[in-house]
Amino acid sequence: MKTVIYPGSFDPFTNGHLDLVQRACRLFDRVIVAVAVNPGKNPLFSLQERRDLIAESCRDLGEKVRVVATEGLIVNAIKEYDAQALLRGLRAFTDYEYELQMALMNRRLLPGCETIFMTPTLKNSFVSSSLVKEIASLGGDFDIYVPSPVGEAIRKKLRKITPTGKLPVFSTPE
Repeated sequence: MKTVIYPGSFDPFTNGHLDLVQRACRLFDRVIVAVAVNPGKNPLFSLQERRDLIAESCRDLGEKVRVVATEGLIVNAIKEYDAQALLRGLRAFTDYEYELQMALMNRRLLPGCETIFMTPTLKNSFVSSSLVKEIASLGGDFDIYVPSPVGEAIRKKLRKITPTGKLPVFSTPE
């Protein structure tokens, strides 16, 4: 069984993320979405909330997709889930520089660790979690950028944490 792990903080999970999962399902027998803790980010959703939202967003893909929470080095998850590769999305050249460093470091930590880079579809090429949060924080329409369960959760979170229904502006780069 060929397995790929798609790691990320996914805060929030976007249609760009979903597109990569759907396309990876055509290439691999199993896609594991590994929701990671990133200490450098201030998440809108808890780790469990992100995991649940992704699972709900990927429900139509069936047993082929598994969503897990993970902490620590992603190479440990590769061993734990007997994966053959990591999946990473590249939206722009600036993504490539960072992702290349990570791919080389992961291969250094775990010889044989392969990283598969996929580019988004044109309609998702500019979508990022940070931009979705910024649009939401300013009261803009963000629904076209996220799966419907995520959009509903963002609106619910907005109503819960601020009386105006708008988030504080997030400036943390993705």
